[in-house]
Amino acid sequence: MIGRINHVGVATPSIAEAVKLYRDVLGATEFTEPRTLAEFGVTVVFVTLPNAQVELLEPYGDTSVIADFLAKNPRGGQHHLCFEVEDIYAARDELVGKGATVLNEPRIGAHGTPVIFVHPRDMGGVLVELMQTPKDA
Repeated sequence: MIGRINHVGVATPSIAEAVKLYRDVLGATEFTEPRTLAEFGVTVVFVTLPNAQVELLEPYGDTSVIADFLAKNPRGGQHHLCFEVEDIYAARDELVGKGATVLNEPRIGAHGTPVIFVHPRDMGGVLVELMQTPKDA
């Protein structure tokens, strides 16, 4: 069912500080412009690497999906893994059929394609995001 890893989501209290870390310490050179996704309550920046991306997530507004995570982990940290799938609806149905808890109906994510999240208790303790493979991939 799953395809390649698209990105690793990293929650951070400050995208500006996280960008400095990835640029100055790790040597990353390609970053997207910050973009706010109000429906998720986050601002995102992608660090583009040769084989995947790191999605930096900063809270935006009072309803941020990462607020609870940062309350428990104030310095930030790995939030989720994102894998590509060919058909998000078929993937959702297959997961539900296998007893996994899908946390949302497919909705458009940061890459402009439908995404779902699978509860960590059903994924070995890891929050998993599945995204439909972008058409330009």
